[in-house]
Amino acid sequence: MHTTAILAIALRTLIFGFTLTMMSSDFVVLVVVALFIAMPTAYYFMHGWLQSYSYRAELSWWIFAVTAAGAIIITLITVSYQSIKAALANPVKSLRSE
Repeated sequence: MHTTAILAIALRTLIFGFTLTMMSSDFVVLVVVALFIAMPTAYYFMHGWLQSYSYRAELSWWIFAVTAAGAIIITLITVSYQSIKAALANPVKSLRSE
């Protein structure tokens, strides 16, 4: 293989990895901020709602931890999928349509 082609492939891989990391961190920060707003609100309303029943049920911390982990995992999977899809797309097609 020609050294220019190898260099081009290495450069695209490096840029893709950096872009994926940068995009992932941006979206994860947004999800974490949303979780910090949503979790106390959910705890407040769920606690009040559960106290209205004759059989009391306590809210555990692990319910919120599993929910937060699930939201972050879904975010990372979605961003990774969209980034890989964009990286594998033919750049000529996108340039032609503009």
